[in-house]
Amino acid sequence: MPTVLRIGGYRFFFYANENSEPVHIHVQRERMLAKFWLEPVSLASSTGFAAHELNQLFKLVEKHRNTLMEAWNEFFSN
Repeated sequence: MPTVLRIGGYRFFFYANENSEPVHIHVQRERMLAKFWLEPVSLASSTGFAAHELNQLFKLVEKHRNTLMEAWNEFFSN
């Protein structure tokens, strides 16, 4: 499960067997987990995060979208 970014207490990653799904990123902090689609950026699912924190995560995903997509594309093109 490649970790793409770490920002504060958040880990941005995807699983190595997810190439059959659209481009997305998982974000984890402690036991909380969210999944964001990247084209376009939207929340796919969330467990444990409060709404205000999901808004912050949405902004971080938007800000780093290109980096996240590049990591996905590079990993799954091999």
